[in-house]
Amino acid sequence: MSLARNTLVQSCLTLTSRVFGFARDVLLAAKIGAGPIGDAWATALMFPNLFRRIFAEGAFAQAFVPSYARTLEEGGPDAAQKVANEAMRALFAITAGLTIAAQLAMPWLMLVLHAGYAGDTENFNLAVLLTQITMPYLTCASIAALLSGVLNSLGRFILSAATPILLNLALIGAAILGDTPQATAKLAAIAVSVGGLCQMAFLYWGVRRQNVRLSILRFPRITPNVKHIFALAVPGTIAASGTQINIMVSQLLASFEQGAKSWLYYADRLYQLPLGLVGVAVGVAILPRLSRAARREDLGESQTMMDEGIGLAMALTLPATAALFLLPTLLIDGFFARGAFTPTDAERASLALIHYAWGVPAFVLIKVLAPAFFAREDMTTPMRFSLISVALNTALGAALFFWLQSRGDLGFPGLAIATSLAAWTNALLLAGTLASRNWYRPGSVLIGRLLRVGMATLAMSAALLALQIHPDLLAQYLPQSRLISTLAIIVIGMLAYAVAALLFGAVRPSELRQALARN
Repeated sequence: MSLARNTLVQSCLTLTSRVFGFARDVLLAAKIGAGPIGDAWATALMFPNLFRRIFAEGAFAQAFVPSYARTLEEGGPDAAQKVANEAMRALFAITAGLTIAAQLAMPWLMLVLHAGYAGDTENFNLAVLLTQITMPYLTCASIAALLSGVLNSLGRFILSAATPILLNLALIGAAILGDTPQATAKLAAIAVSVGGLCQMAFLYWGVRRQNVRLSILRFPRITPNVKHIFALAVPGTIAASGTQINIMVSQLLASFEQGAKSWLYYADRLYQLPLGLVGVAVGVAILPRLSRAARREDLGESQTMMDEGIGLAMALTLPATAALFLLPTLLIDGFFARGAFTPTDAERASLALIHYAWGVPAFVLIKVLAPAFFAREDMTTPMRFSLISVALNTALGAALFFWLQSRGDLGFPGLAIATSLAAWTNALLLAGTLASRNWYRPGSVLIGRLLRVGMATLAMSAALLALQIHPDLLAQYLPQSRLISTLAIIVIGMLAYAVAALLFGAVRPSELRQALARN
């Protein structure tokens, strides 16, 4: 498949998953709300979200795929199957051990992760229990990531992109069945682990359909293949997870402000949408082709692939960034403000969303630029930049959080500011290093395309601002529903951008045909 088609497949299925994800979040927000129980639930979900984004959304695959793909190309299917089996058994042993250890140590871990609630015994213990229940998702997500890497190396992207839908369906069931905030939170925690098991089983079935026979039933051995993969995987995982670690750091600080974890969580749900739809999709689709080009030392193909990937990513990311920045309160209020999640909660969550919004292009660029290093099996450089961004986010986030509180303001918006600044630092370091090593510099075609994307985004922004300033333009044609009004504005914005993108040449009809047609 072409890069455009691979990205389209990933994005369409991810969009389907995110639709279910929004449904689950709307239901959970209405049942649990923002407060001590909501903060405990956000803490419990922090671990599975972290590991899903690190492993299942490409980071582990970005370390595993080059090794597996090279073995498949040089040694054939049997040799590649052996490598995958050895890696999976070792991965299962390590993550299962970590899961058990974390469950046993959870009361002490929560003294760090949920420190602000240490004096509230009831809600502190609830956070401990919920996180213990969700921890098995670590093992499930890790094995699912390896299985996704096998499928992606074989050119099969559909199953791995569809897998998150299963988790969302499990959480929707829990939200429907729960009758009180605490009962809903407990059912949802159980649903996370059940959903993880379903994801792992689904991908295992997909791998078997490709005649790849994998098993975790044998005793793991640290073979040369396993050492090589994990030598790449550990720094690669850290490199690709900088954004998620920054979010986790923000959550830790937010525990000192009641409700802040919940407000950050729901803002995170919205700004992660373009990251999952675009950044992860392009990164996953581009990595196998970059790996092949790197093995052939074909700089021309690498340049073309990176230009195409960045151009496609920004064509889809910049309009989303503009919408999140211009309409944060409308979006949060329209999607989540009902039941236990009040309009005041929506207004406060929007304070975080507006600052996450201007960091979205950087979050996406990290996902697209990092594969240029991973394809050459250089995991150390992105890891170093990721750790720099984590250190910057931690120091700046803490400084802004407590400074804002000292002025009598809410401190948590400072955490969103720090996260976005850290992401831009990471992205610029990656881009600068690629240029200094002559691995990649943006070409004139890409620069011209970005200018056209910017003009199309400005045209869409003008349409959104007109609707915000004159809400009566739509109100007379729609039922009295915040959700329907919000969806209508989103659709109008998408149509305005699509028309402007075609007029300015940001997206060409030939690219649409290429995305919809098989090679």
